[in-house]
Amino acid sequence: MSLKRVRKAVVPVAGLGTRVLPGTKVVPKELLNVVDRPILSYVVAEAKAAGIEHFVFVTGRNKGAIEDYFDHQLELEAQLTAKGKTAILDELLSELPQAGQMSFVRQMQPHGLGHAVWCARDIIGDEPFAVLLPDMVMDADVPALKQAIDAQASVGGNIIVVEPVPHDQTHQYGVVALETQSGRLNKMTGMVEKPAKGTAPSNLIVSGRYILQPEIFELLASQERGAGGEIQLTDAMARLMTTQSFHALEYDGVTYDCGDKIGLLRANVALALKHPQLGAAARDALTPFFAQERTAEPAE
Repeated sequence: MSLKRVRKAVVPVAGLGTRVLPGTKVVPKELLNVVDRPILSYVVAEAKAAGIEHFVFVTGRNKGAIEDYFDHQLELEAQLTAKGKTAILDELLSELPQAGQMSFVRQMQPHGLGHAVWCARDIIGDEPFAVLLPDMVMDADVPALKQAIDAQASVGGNIIVVEPVPHDQTHQYGVVALETQSGRLNKMTGMVEKPAKGTAPSNLIVSGRYILQPEIFELLASQERGAGGEIQLTDAMARLMTTQSFHALEYDGVTYDCGDKIGLLRANVALALKHPQLGAAARDALTPFFAQERTAEPAE
């Protein structure tokens, strides 16, 4: 098994974003705004803070705006320079990758997350790598992916980032099974996708961050279609678990599912209130709405 440092990340961005239509009819869901920048900006910043050096974006049709976002906008930059708006210009330029730091590969047809990850195989090569689901914004003092990479450096193998949910909600998610549960990092024995109510092996759900060994690609190449008629990453991980170790890391932070309308709203409110420049103004803007809600409550 490879003990190489995790340097590369796969970011599958080919999805249609049907849960947030009509907002994603012409705008990729990954570029929907949370406060003052796109969802994808938060995900890439998290990965960079974790030490990721190369990003592989798996794109699809009508996702060219993602590639454009991480490129120079020469006319805009010239106008900002001419108007002396250097702070905004510096902020824009800070997000740009170094030459060759980002690659874009095409998933020609929507065959599932496992197939999307497999499309990145030639660029990842024989190295462990991260997978970041781009609609999950994970707010943490220590970036979620860094927590995962640090865990992988200590135990090796594969890491699945998880978080707890109420037991009556486990049927909505992928749930991990653990050998024993003690602390935040535990060896896994299996995974169950959307278990029937009352049958989940734990209340820890998969959160959208993974550290995987490159042997997963060989399994994905032969993986039969699973749920929804798609090639599922979880199915290939279950097969890899028979020969390699998997650990579940209960990360320290809060997840916002921005592929969901209410999740996107929650992310906007929570991160606006925490914003170093906009937080106070955001609180002033939101307070009247909460006051109206309290006023509208019926008297007991």
